[in-house]
Amino acid sequence: MTSLEERPSKVRSEDAGRTVSTDASFRQWFDALPNILAGESLRDLVGRTATAIERGRPVMLGMGGHVIKVGLNSMVCDLVRDGLLAAVVSNGSVTIHDTELAMVGKTSEDVDTALQDGTFGMSGETAGFILGAIAERRELGIGRALGSALLDRGAPHAETSVLATCAAKDVPLCVTIAIGTDIVHAHPQADGAALGEAALVDFRVLCSVVADLLDGGVYLNFGSAVLLPEVFLKAVSVARTLGHRGDFTTADFDFIRQYRPLTNVVRRPHLGTAGKGYSFTGHHELLFPLFWQAVRSRLAG
Repeated sequence: MTSLEERPSKVRSEDAGRTVSTDASFRQWFDALPNILAGESLRDLVGRTATAIERGRPVMLGMGGHVIKVGLNSMVCDLVRDGLLAAVVSNGSVTIHDTELAMVGKTSEDVDTALQDGTFGMSGETAGFILGAIAERRELGIGRALGSALLDRGAPHAETSVLATCAAKDVPLCVTIAIGTDIVHAHPQADGAALGEAALVDFRVLCSVVADLLDGGVYLNFGSAVLLPEVFLKAVSVARTLGHRGDFTTADFDFIRQYRPLTNVVRRPHLGTAGKGYSFTGHHELLFPLFWQAVRSRLAG
C-alpha cells in the first residue's frame, strides 16, 4: 500500500485551467490556461523568448510557405518592424507567395486544376520578377535581392511583404532552396549559377546569425518539414566548428509532428547541453498569433 498524500502525481489541482470573465485581458486569459503538457510548454517557451529579447539575444523565425498562405505575413512584418526578430529564414515557396502578394495582392493557384491543363506554376510575371531579381543582384543573396527589388519597383503591397520589410529594416532574410521544388525553376530563364550563388550567400549569413543565437537565443520553426530543419542543423554545426558555444532554445510548430523537425530542431541541437527544444502541433493561423501575443504581453510587464 502507498500513501496518496505522499505519492508523486503528475497533475495537481492548481495547474487546472480557469474560466475568466468575458472582458478579461489577453494576459488574464492566457494565464488561466491549464499549466499542463502543451500549456506548460507554451508558457515556458514564451518566457524563454521574452527573456532572450530583453537580454538582446537573437530570436530567429524559420517559416515555410503556409505561414504566408494562411495570412500571417502582416504579423511577421510587424515583428520585424518592432525589433522582435533578429533574422528570418525561409524556403523558396515563401518568396513566391510573398512576392505575388506584394505585387498583385493575391497568391496560391488551384494546383489540382492547373496541373491538368499544364498551367501550374507558369505565371510569367512571378518567374520573370523573381529570377530576374536574383540574377541581377545575386551577390545580395536571394532574400535581400528580392526584398530590395520589390522596394525599388514600388510594389503596391510592399508594406505587408516580409521580403520587402526585412530589406527596408536591414534584417537578414535567408532563403534556402532545392532546385526543382519551386515553380520558378521550371521556367527557361532560370539560371542555376545565379540561384546557387545567391543561396550560398544566404546560407553563410544564416551561419553567422546562428553563431550568435547559440548563446541564449531562440529558433522558431513554423511549418518547414525538411529544408529548414536540415539547413538549421548544418548552420549549428558550422557555428560550433568555429568555436561558438552556449545554451539556446528551439521550437517546432506544425500541423503534424514529423521526424526531421523533431530530430534536427527539437532534439539534436541540445544533446549534451542545458538547452531545450519544444514541439507544438496545430494550425499556424491560430498558434502563431497566440504565441506572439503572449510574448508581447510578457514583454509589456
